[in-house]
Amino acid sequence: MKPLTSYDGLHCTNCGALMQGEFCHHCGQSIHSVLQPMHHMLEETVETVLHIDGRIVHTLPPLLLKPGFLTMEYFGGRRVRYIAPFRLMFVLCLLSFFLIHLAVDQIATRASKHSHPLVPVTSGMIEHAATPAEVRKALQEELSGLQSARDTGLLARSALDQADVAGELRQKANQRLIALGAAPMPATSLAAPAAAATVNVAGDAKPGDALHKAAEGESKPVQIGWLPDVVNARLTALGRQMQRNWRAVKHGDPAASAEAKQRMINGVFGVLPPIMFVMIPLFAVLLKLFYIFRRRLYMEHLIVALHSHAFLFLWLLLCTLLAAFAHWLEPHALWTTSPLNWLERILVLWAPIYLLLMQKRVYRQGWPMTLLKFWLVGWCYFWLLAIALMVAAALGMAN
Repeated sequence: MKPLTSYDGLHCTNCGALMQGEFCHHCGQSIHSVLQPMHHMLEETVETVLHIDGRIVHTLPPLLLKPGFLTMEYFGGRRVRYIAPFRLMFVLCLLSFFLIHLAVDQIATRASKHSHPLVPVTSGMIEHAATPAEVRKALQEELSGLQSARDTGLLARSALDQADVAGELRQKANQRLIALGAAPMPATSLAAPAAAATVNVAGDAKPGDALHKAAEGESKPVQIGWLPDVVNARLTALGRQMQRNWRAVKHGDPAASAEAKQRMINGVFGVLPPIMFVMIPLFAVLLKLFYIFRRRLYMEHLIVALHSHAFLFLWLLLCTLLAAFAHWLEPHALWTTSPLNWLERILVLWAPIYLLLMQKRVYRQGWPMTLLKFWLVGWCYFWLLAIALMVAAALGMAN
């Protein structure tokens, strides 16, 4: 005899099937209406959040500490209490890149605020000159060295700062000339010993610079015969934008240089997540090729790749947080520096050990074959990842 339930005689409002529970066995729609009082919606929200938190508690510790455990649980059909592999990888990927982006921004900001010349500019040669001729020669050498440092990017100063340095050098030279009983150099002849250097130190363009920059801005368009015209046009635009960003960083004023750097950093971190989503199926292809005789489906290798990358993103997240915490704590508690450094070293060593143990546990081969395949897969993936990062850097520079 059929047991009586509270759902007897009720039909699904979506497909009309006879209800046998809270959810329709035919289409999956709930019997409960979405038009509920506000307190019911809050109760369901809290229940959903607590359910997700419960899955996080069951997912993150084994992901970090038990190589291959989540993958074997997934293969064994025990999946409800854990976060799905793709969702887990996706969330950790976004979180890790977000924090790394913040860390890189802070480093770039500190570097711009505390910029200093990598090549020291001093007046020692001028002050120790014994004759007026040696003073003029020392001034010329100092101005030439200042210009060379600026051209090679070894002088982290703005154009105004560089002009101030050149003015100080000339003032030192005049003081030394007066001390030696010689007449100081007039203003018109101060720039004569190194006219080209003086002009460039002040940030002005040399003769022909405008033509040179115009030629750089009008670089030849990309013409690859087997590519469509729209692709060639896009590559040309990316190349010219890359040149403009690079010139702004190397030769622009501080504000333009900082803006170009920030634009390129944002561009790199904007394309990294999509590129990593492409790398994951490629990593699964590598596993499929190296374990072709294990008779496993590609989807199984993809699950391994998702859990491997989820671990790596969690590892990057923890490394970034630990480095930021150590940097913040160091001025307040210096004694914590050594244990935190050791913890960072342990985390760094744990990543390859974890991936090796995971590969051994999932594919169940002997240690010699596992080590060989781990090295080969890692070597191939390293070059794929290097190419992907170069593409991300190029796209970021063209942002």
